[in-house]
Amino acid sequence: MANLKEMRNRIASVTATQKITKAMQMVAAAKLRRAQEAAEAARPYAERMDTVLTNLSNAMGHQKDAPPLMIGTGSDKICLMIVATADRGLCGSFNSSIVRLARQRIEALKDQGKQIKILCIGKKGHDQLKRLYKSDIVDVIELKDKRNVSFDIASSIARRVLDLFEANEFDSAQLFYSRFKSVLTQQPTQRQLIPAILPEGEQGTDAVDLGGAVYDYEPDEKVILEDLLPRNLAVQIFRALLENAASEQGARMTAMDNATRNAGEMIDDLTILYNRTRQTMITRELIEIISGAEAL
Repeated sequence: MANLKEMRNRIASVTATQKITKAMQMVAAAKLRRAQEAAEAARPYAERMDTVLTNLSNAMGHQKDAPPLMIGTGSDKICLMIVATADRGLCGSFNSSIVRLARQRIEALKDQGKQIKILCIGKKGHDQLKRLYKSDIVDVIELKDKRNVSFDIASSIARRVLDLFEANEFDSAQLFYSRFKSVLTQQPTQRQLIPAILPEGEQGTDAVDLGGAVYDYEPDEKVILEDLLPRNLAVQIFRALLENAASEQGARMTAMDNATRNAGEMIDDLTILYNRTRQTMITRELIEIISGAEAL
């Protein structure tokens, strides 16, 4: 049985930890509101970009001379996995959920005999993936020095991906991130970036509602797509980073709330044990005093 001093020290330690987790919960709650607003504001733009690309691709009729970013290289042997996680921990299963989804996809592709290359965005994803796929990781991009997610950051990442694509380093690219749904729910998500995948049910059809309008493109569709597809790559990466930022703060807020409540329960249990132990020691000392007095 621990002595009273050790128990007092442990109660003080848990109390200090509880103060830290409570402070982290409040900070995450403050950051979450801004991050959630930014993520929700980016969704309509990214979805509209998908619609524009769908209209343009339908107008081209999937010509063979379409940009490689839209139709691919004609091969699918080398796949680039872009895994976006956080640079910090203490956010529950946020990072591990994204990595788990990426690992499932990586193993499935390797079983098909395909070569895998990994681009990590965020330190935590890299720390987990390097244990099994160290030789497959081509680059690591850490954002811990960036206070806010900006489109310039996404553009630089997109430029890195495009450089690899233009150098024939890979044939297709997939992005893994966590879509924010609520404080309690973040959904690990996989999205193919190269070749561009059109919204489900619309690829190769005229299903997009144009409101009866007829569009003429100037310059032609191919020239527009050559400019729009790289921009769309940056937009989709930017959206993923914003979704990740909101999901990370939501997961951290939930994790710190659970940690604060668990610390409170531990403090209560330790306090009860401390009081019982102290009462037992007092009772034993009284018995010894009384027994000694009777012996005299």
